[in-house]
Amino acid sequence: MRIAIITETFLPSTDGIVTRLCASIRWLKNNGHEVLIIAPDLGVTDFEGTPVAGVPAYTFFLYKDKKFSFLSRKVKSYLLNFQPNLVHVVNPAFLGVAGIFYAKRLMFPLVASYHTNVPKYADYYHLSFLKPALWWYFRTLHNRADLNLCTSQSVLTELKEKKFKNIHYWKRGVDTEQYHPYRFNAAMRERLTAGQKDKKLLLYVGRLAPEKDIEKIRLVLEQSNDFCLAIVGDGPHRAFLEQYFKDTDTVFTGFLHGDELASAYASSDIFVFPSTTETLGLVLLEAMASGLPVVAAKSGPTSEQVNDGITGLLYTNQNEFVRLIFELKDGSFRLKLGQQACTVSQMVGWDAPSNQLLDFYKETFSKHRQPAKVLRENHLYK
Repeated sequence: MRIAIITETFLPSTDGIVTRLCASIRWLKNNGHEVLIIAPDLGVTDFEGTPVAGVPAYTFFLYKDKKFSFLSRKVKSYLLNFQPNLVHVVNPAFLGVAGIFYAKRLMFPLVASYHTNVPKYADYYHLSFLKPALWWYFRTLHNRADLNLCTSQSVLTELKEKKFKNIHYWKRGVDTEQYHPYRFNAAMRERLTAGQKDKKLLLYVGRLAPEKDIEKIRLVLEQSNDFCLAIVGDGPHRAFLEQYFKDTDTVFTGFLHGDELASAYASSDIFVFPSTTETLGLVLLEAMASGLPVVAAKSGPTSEQVNDGITGLLYTNQNEFVRLIFELKDGSFRLKLGQQACTVSQMVGWDAPSNQLLDFYKETFSKHRQPAKVLRENHLYK
C-alpha cells in the first residue's frame, strides 16, 4: 500500500505519539509498504529512508515551546504527487484539519487516530469553560474519517459516549530489545542520582507540563531522605518545576533518547507516573520492560497497563502515593514487582499493533469503493 501519514508532531520531537509512529512506519516499510510522512517542518526530511514532507511551522501562543503547522495547500500538493491508497491523520488539531479537508475533497480513504485528551488539559490551563467546545471540535474532525483509532479501551468508551463514530482500539506496544534490564549502566545511575547512587532512585519520564502533576512527587522527598528523583524530559513547565524542586535531591536531564533513555530506565529503582490525563502512557510499558515497578495514579489507561500489586502499584490520593513508594523500600518486594513487570512487558512488541494497523488500513481501503482518480486529476489544475 501507499500510505500518507499526516501528523501534528514528529521527529525531532519526542513523545508517545512519535514513538508509536516511528515503530509503525518502520514496520510498514520493512513489510514492503510505501509511506509519506507529512509533518511540521522541523528540519527532518527523512526517517530511515521514508521521506518527511515538511509544512511551515510556527509557535502557538498557548504552547510556546513547541511549533505547530496550520492549514496549508502544501498538504494538497503532497497528496496529489504521492497518490496514496489511504491517508492517516494522526491526532488532528491544526495541520490535521488540512489533512482531513484534502483527503475528503480528493476522495482518499481516511483513517484518523486520537492520542491526546485535550479537553481534559483545559482544567490545568484555567480554560475549563472551553471543554464543551473542544469536544465538539475534535468530534467533528474525527467523524469526517472513515475509521477512527484510539490507544486504550477506557478512552474508546469515553469517545463513544462523546458520539465519536466508528472508533476502534489500536493495541499498545513497546520496543522489547531497546528497553530491557540489561541496559543498566553504572555511570548513568551516578548521573541520575547526582552521586547518591545508594539512595532509591525515582524516575519520571515525559513532557514537563502542568497536566502531568509532577509536583506531587516532592512530598516523598520531603518525608524521607532515602529517595532521590530524576526527571527526564522537557516542556513549558520545566522552569517552574526546577524552582519547585529546588533544595531537594532532584536531577533534571532534559530529553534523553535511544540508548541513553533505555539506560536511564534500567538504572533506576521505581518509575513514578502521577498523570491522570493520558490516553495511554507508553512510558509505563518502557519502564516495565526495563524491569521497573511502576507507581501510577489510577486511571482507565493506567489500569489497563498496570496489574495492581503484580506489575506495579496504583494509587488514588496523595497519601496513598507516598505510602506505596515507602513500601518499595523493601528490596525483595521491589525486585519481585519489577521482574513481573518485565516478564509481562517483554511479551509485548510492535509487530502486533503494527500488523493490526495495516489490517485497519486494508479494511478502510476495501470499503472505499468510489472512484476518485478523475476528480484528483482535475484538482491538479485548480
